[in-house]
Amino acid sequence: MAYAAVSQVVSVAAPLQTDSSFRRSTIKATNVTFTDKSRISMLHVNIKASRSRSQHIVCMSVQPVSKDKVLVSPLSLEDAKEPPLNIYKPKEPYTAKIVSVEKLVGPKAPGETCHIVIDHGGNVPYWEGQSYGVIPPGENPKKPGSPHNVRLYSIASTRYGDSFDGKTASLCVRRAVYYDPETGKEDPSKKGVCSNFLCDSKPGDKVQITGPSGKIMLLPEDNPNATHIMIATGTGVAPYRGYLRRMFMESVPTFKFNGLAWLFLGVANSDSLLYDEEFMNYLHEYPDNFRYDRALSREHKNKKGGKMYVQDKIEEYSDEIFKLLEEGAHIYFCGLKGMMPGIQDTLKRVAEERGESWEQKLSKLKKNKQWHVEVY
Repeated sequence: MAYAAVSQVVSVAAPLQTDSSFRRSTIKATNVTFTDKSRISMLHVNIKASRSRSQHIVCMSVQPVSKDKVLVSPLSLEDAKEPPLNIYKPKEPYTAKIVSVEKLVGPKAPGETCHIVIDHGGNVPYWEGQSYGVIPPGENPKKPGSPHNVRLYSIASTRYGDSFDGKTASLCVRRAVYYDPETGKEDPSKKGVCSNFLCDSKPGDKVQITGPSGKIMLLPEDNPNATHIMIATGTGVAPYRGYLRRMFMESVPTFKFNGLAWLFLGVANSDSLLYDEEFMNYLHEYPDNFRYDRALSREHKNKKGGKMYVQDKIEEYSDEIFKLLEEGAHIYFCGLKGMMPGIQDTLKRVAEERGESWEQKLSKLKKNKQWHVEVY
C-alpha cells in the first residue's frame, strides 16, 4: 500500500511532574509525523504511574494507536548495500552529545537501567542490531596516561533514532555497582566506570563513541515473511527494540514486515521490565505478527514450582519453536553470558526428548545462518 506523501505534523506536549532531565528529554519540542488520514486521536502517549511517587511519567516516546506508521528520514539510509562498520575507531572517536537520560525501571527493580539518547548528528550511521563503543572520560588506572578501554553497547533504536531523523542513537545501560561480600552493602570505591558515566550524564554532555560494530545481530530483511524469535535477558532486549520499531512503528518504503516477531524477555520482576509499554502496544496492534512472552524470575513459577527463567518459557513453547526453526525461522540471543548455558541445556534436553540430536540441529542452524548470539 502506498503511503501519503503529505501527512499531519503533530507537536507533542504534556504537563509532567518529574525530574527536569526526564521532562526535557521526553517532551522535547519535536515534531512527529505520521502517515495519517485526518485523525489526531491516533496519537497515544503511554502514561504509567510511578510506583514510588504520586506522579505520572511519559513512557519513552509517542506511540501510534492505529496501524499508521511514523514517517522517517533521510531515506538515503536505506541505500547502502553493506552495513557501516568501524567508521570511528578508539584512537579517533567521534564526539557526540547526550540528548537525554531516562530511568527505565521501577523502585523494586534490582539495580538501575537507563535509556540514553545520543546525538551523533548523522555522522555515525548504523543498522539495527549493531553496537556503539563508548570511551568514558578520564585516565585508565591500569594504564596511566591512557584513556579508558572502549565499552560496547547494543544500540536500542533503529537507524533513524528515537527522533526519526537519522541523527540519534539510543543505548540501554544498566548501572554497574559492586557489593562488599562481607557486609552486603554497596562498595562506592568500585563502580562500572562507563555505565556510571552514562547513567550520570546530563543533556549536553559530550561522549566519545566508536563504531558502529557487529554483523551477527543484523536483522535479515531478504524475506519480509520470515519468523524472528528473539530471546533476551535484561538489557539484552536493546537490539530487539530496534527490530520491532522498524517492523511495526516506522514507515520505510523498502521494508514491509509481514512475518512473525516473537520476543521472550527474562527479568527479575515487573519493575525490571524494559520498554514494556512499547511492546504491549505492538501486541495490541499487530496480534498476528507479534508475540511477547515474559519470564519474571521473582514473580513467576516454572512447571516444577521454582523460579521461572527465560529458558523455562522456551521449554513451554519448545514444540512450536522447533517447528518454526525447521521452517527457517531466525533465532537470536542477547544478554549476559550466563544466560546461554541454561538455554543450551534446555534446548538439548528438549531435542533429546523429541528423539533428535541437538548437536546436529545446532550445526544446521549455524550453517543456514539462523542462529544469532551476542552475549557479554
